[in-house]
Amino acid sequence: MKFTKIKYFALLSVFALGLGIAPNPATADDPAFISFGVGHYDWNRKNDEGVEFRAEYRHDEKYLGFIKPFVAASLTSNGSGFIGAGILADIYLGRRIVATPSFAPHYYNKGGSDFDLGHAIEFRSQFELAYRMDDRSRVGIAISHYSNNGYGDRNPGSETTTLYYSMPIDSVFGN
Repeated sequence: MKFTKIKYFALLSVFALGLGIAPNPATADDPAFISFGVGHYDWNRKNDEGVEFRAEYRHDEKYLGFIKPFVAASLTSNGSGFIGAGILADIYLGRRIVATPSFAPHYYNKGGSDFDLGHAIEFRSQFELAYRMDDRSRVGIAISHYSNNGYGDRNPGSETTTLYYSMPIDSVFGN
């Protein structure tokens, strides 16, 4: 069996999620979030280096006690874009620090970019570490990897380091 990056990340995520199963008082008021991010796209391979802008909706409903769905969209300064949906888990390391592994298939459109990731379907695996403020908003940093898992003729992959600001949706709409 081929041990791909996606399988490695999935195994690491399951382990990390297992650490987060223990109850934590900070999760009792865990809201839905609107998250915005800006990051350094393709910093590792430097095939199409640029800026990536992201927007995400992170649902507050939990499945199996800790897994939450989210949707995401992003654009790069080079004209490519991604749109997808997946799962995440917030693992509270005390009251203020939140680790969030996530995984999501994305549709990739290379747009005006010359960079070809090899397939229209790309899988984004990500790990975020954030600081939780009193109003429940968060500031975090994430590292993510896009890969087609070998489904395309080529699989160059791409990494992004992103600075996130996540705000509870009720603070956006005044609920």
